[in-house]
Amino acid sequence: MTTDKVDLLRVAQFDDRPAMGKAAADAVTAKIRELLSQQETVNMIFAAAPSQNEFLEALVGQAGIEWERINAFHMDEYIGLPKDAPQRFGQFLNERLFANVPFRSVNYLDGNAANVQEECLRYTDLLAHHPTDIVCMGIGENCHIAFNDPHVADFNDDAKVKVVDLDLACRQQQVNDGCFAELETVPTHALTLTIPALMAAPFIFCMVPGSNKAAAVRHTLNAEISPQYPSTILRTHPDATLFIDRESANLL
Repeated sequence: MTTDKVDLLRVAQFDDRPAMGKAAADAVTAKIRELLSQQETVNMIFAAAPSQNEFLEALVGQAGIEWERINAFHMDEYIGLPKDAPQRFGQFLNERLFANVPFRSVNYLDGNAANVQEECLRYTDLLAHHPTDIVCMGIGENCHIAFNDPHVADFNDDAKVKVVDLDLACRQQQVNDGCFAELETVPTHALTLTIPALMAAPFIFCMVPGSNKAAAVRHTLNAEISPQYPSTILRTHPDATLFIDRESANLL
């Protein structure tokens, strides 16, 4: 492992994805235990993407986490996919995390709600009643965080949850990740937590492995802090760590 710091953002680099995932899970577990020694419950937001696989597997395998004191949320969801579609982010997280440990509560975004604006308000209210302690996230190929693509990213967004249209690079990433067979089948709209909603968490752990993310990692660490590269905002957070592997670091 090698470590560095860019502005306020800690950067931890590992040789491969399993080592990165295990180290991230160890760090998150330590933070959970620390918080639960000080407060009754912990509220966590999780990302759903193949980049999170090693981290989620390692986290589920951690011993001694009091899951029954943790409320779980997820950060984005497609609009309009069938309820049983494997690409739904709620389904992804259910299979890899939510169904495997006894959370106090699991709170899903409903991409099939009859009124998506009311769904945004419902989830905003949930977040208000359960202020986020920890965000576990990734970064998209276009530097999006959650589904805040560059054209809709707003560092001062008044909303906490909103409806967005997905840009071409974001939709193509879903094909590149093997989640969809072709671009035409990727939804065009989604629900997402906004950048202020994510940045409000006191602690952020960001896992970004793989060669497809190398350009995004380079921009995150080297570009001007701007919505053009939404993930650059992480460099302003007082307690955020970026976990990368050799492949995602190969353009640094």
